[in-house]
Amino acid sequence: MPARKTSASARKAIGLGFVPSEARHGFLVDVPKGSGKGDLISITEHRGDDLNQIGERLSDAPNPNDPGLRVVIDRGRWSALAPAFWEEANRRLRANGLPVSRFPKNPAKPVPIHPSLGKELCILCWAVEEASPDDIPNALRNWEALAPEERWWLYTMTVATTGQAMQKGIGWRKALRAALADNPFVKGEGMSPRARRELLGHTQMTLDL
Repeated sequence: MPARKTSASARKAIGLGFVPSEARHGFLVDVPKGSGKGDLISITEHRGDDLNQIGERLSDAPNPNDPGLRVVIDRGRWSALAPAFWEEANRRLRANGLPVSRFPKNPAKPVPIHPSLGKELCILCWAVEEASPDDIPNALRNWEALAPEERWWLYTMTVATTGQAMQKGIGWRKALRAALADNPFVKGEGMSPRARRELLGHTQMTLDL
């Protein structure tokens, strides 16, 4: 009798779409305990041996010079963008047969994130890290109008030159703010996100991207 094929929905995921058994790459969002708007949320990127401890809270704040530290953003901005990001991520997880995850306002531990989604979250955070909070809804609309593949490309270009958390306001980081936060969103202009995804060929999330 042939072996039964494992359903995609049976794949064990933790955090937001992170599948340890498949992962060679991932991101970690660390939200400190408390509710202060000035508290700093950090996003780190992990590969190789770093994945063994993913999800464990560090005792010390991340080193600002850590090459894997991608984002440091205040809680006020995080709270304004994260729920919308989580909603979009869960829609994608459902489409790819992975469990969804409720948005954790104050998680007990850092939250592991699927590598493709982690890249897209970094793009959004980089766009608003120094922008006025009033510009965040505009940045979200512009971000949502991008196909996932476009977000991945923007991540690749940005991380190659200005991908460390402290490299704010220069190069591609400055360009992302101009393109997403400062650029007015006009509903109905340009191609729809669905049409853009179809043009680019697929919407699958792959762990090696």
